[in-house]
Amino acid sequence: MPATGTRPAGPQVVDVRTGMFGVTGSGDTSGFGGLVRTVAMPGPSPRPYGGWFDEVVDILAEVLAEQGIAFEDAVEAVVVDREELTLHTSREHLLTVCRALRDEQDLRFELGLGVSGVHYPHETGRELHAVYHLTSVTHSRRLRLEVSVPESDPHIPSSTPVYPGHDWHERETFDFFGIVFDGHPGLARIEMPDDWVGHPQRKDYPLGGIPVEYKGAQVVPPDERRSYN
Repeated sequence: MPATGTRPAGPQVVDVRTGMFGVTGSGDTSGFGGLVRTVAMPGPSPRPYGGWFDEVVDILAEVLAEQGIAFEDAVEAVVVDREELTLHTSREHLLTVCRALRDEQDLRFELGLGVSGVHYPHETGRELHAVYHLTSVTHSRRLRLEVSVPESDPHIPSSTPVYPGHDWHERETFDFFGIVFDGHPGLARIEMPDDWVGHPQRKDYPLGGIPVEYKGAQVVPPDERRSYN
């Protein structure tokens, strides 16, 4: 079984940000408009992963093989960073991986703690990420699943058949990031009004706001403030 899956080794550059907070135009009032920073995520990790990580990966590979699924087809990369284990999983095999992690007695990641979204607008073909936080109460372990999809096809199977508690978490991720969880029992906005246009947590969502009055002083919205660039 390969140690790195199908993704290339080494740090994965996902963005190059300018300014203190990556803001462009008139929204940057920090005075650091000339700052340039490369954003790189850790790439696949080589074996041995350390601790119980190798055991979990090997058992998962065995369970998938019993179902006729090659590990590298289901898991694109195994990443160990800051003593945390992340399995970058293909959307086609997400539910199979979830069921294996939940049901296999030597894995028993029976508790799903939620789903969150991430947007990397410059990671072409992988702009939207859904991140799943799983815990094994039985073995006192935690790991993370991460699924990446393009903005042009933001569909991921809903994990609610395996982890019913992900219901509202998937709704929130859909609302804020626009990831469509196919098979969700009631996918709809949960924070924004039903007729809201766009997904506010995407990095390319327009920066806006409303005027604020504070002790007689007027604070203009962020998109109307002067720029120090």
